[in-house]
Amino acid sequence: MRVLGVVVEYNPFHFGHLHHLREAIDLVKPDYVIAVMSGNFCQRGEPAIINKFARAEIALRMGIDVVFELPTVYAVQDAGGFALGSVGVLHKTNVVTDIVFGSESGDLCFLQKVARLLTYQTPEFQRSFKMHLKMGYSYPNARKYALMDVLSSEVEKLSKSNDILGIEYIKSLIHYGSKIEPHVIRRVGADDNDETLRGKFSSASAIRKAIREGKFEESMEAIPPVTFEILNREFNAGRGPVFWKDLSFVIPTFRKMSRSDFQKIYSFNEGLDLRFYEASRTTGDLQQFVEFVKAKRFTYSRIRRAILHAFFGFEKEMVEESNKNGPQYLRLLGFTNRGREILKEIKKKATIPIVSTPSLVENVIEDALKRTKEGKRNFQINPELFRWQLQKDLLASDIYTFMYPDKSQAVAGMDFREPVFIEH
Repeated sequence: MRVLGVVVEYNPFHFGHLHHLREAIDLVKPDYVIAVMSGNFCQRGEPAIINKFARAEIALRMGIDVVFELPTVYAVQDAGGFALGSVGVLHKTNVVTDIVFGSESGDLCFLQKVARLLTYQTPEFQRSFKMHLKMGYSYPNARKYALMDVLSSEVEKLSKSNDILGIEYIKSLIHYGSKIEPHVIRRVGADDNDETLRGKFSSASAIRKAIREGKFEESMEAIPPVTFEILNREFNAGRGPVFWKDLSFVIPTFRKMSRSDFQKIYSFNEGLDLRFYEASRTTGDLQQFVEFVKAKRFTYSRIRRAILHAFFGFEKEMVEESNKNGPQYLRLLGFTNRGREILKEIKKKATIPIVSTPSLVENVIEDALKRTKEGKRNFQINPELFRWQLQKDLLASDIYTFMYPDKSQAVAGMDFREPVFIEH
């Protein structure tokens, strides 16, 4: 049996995503397809345009069999943390055999070469890395320049976002000692950061921009009818669109924090704590806040992620434990009738339990520990870390719904109200 795993955000699902999904299925010819999908917040540090249950519904109607949520602690990290969580979910199902991801270069051998170099670090790489650190470069830049020194003829491949993420997926497979086989598909269509609508293969960024500017109808050419139908349904119900600018209410929270409070938060280094502290006291506008913090070593995406890290209370110790130990549960968002079959196998074989009803989570933890103790299963969970990761998912949902355009919809408890979606 072959089970294909894909890592997605579908923010929103467009024809480029459909191309990737169909090509992946054609390449692997799987019996089932499992997606791990970002929840209500995405890797660039932005809220998704519509909520995770609606996006899971689109995924299931477009060919996915089972959708699991990527825990928020991974969904809003950089490429390394994002990959550790995504691959961790797929690996811990204990049924996924293949992973397919997009790549600008389409060169799997090169990506594997870089991943191994970063994981095992040759003496040549270590010397160059230490030299660049001493020269005052940040950790990511020192690593990048060390790679450029070692891989001089192939450095152009290190600047493309999907190739960079692909390297992190492979590193994560090594981290978990996973037997999942990686494959790449050459990416087609507009660049991720291209905000101009370009017909059928427009980027998600361009589609979101069109919607933000009130040009939803103009984006129809770039999205399948199912996506248009569900976006339209959610927008009409007042549950979207949700945009990053709607997060301005975070600034008063930051004004309650001292520099030492910021220093306890994951990703706050290289003086980011001081810049956040001063920015929160200088402006009440979110974009101005970001521009105040912006510096050569702080990209816009990093700042947006850091805003969420601070607001959600992502303590360094717990995030580092999460990255070390991986996801502690499989949060089920939806499945098809066909997916029901592979879910039965996952329930038998997974090394972490499935969570479908958050209100019963203590029962899930208790049952997992009991079965492990009795030797009936080998669940690999840390109860404290399990609760912490899930609590952040629930908090992210509560914050997300607060940003709904229709404030009568902006109530807490989404994860307790919304049932797992079943596509018949």
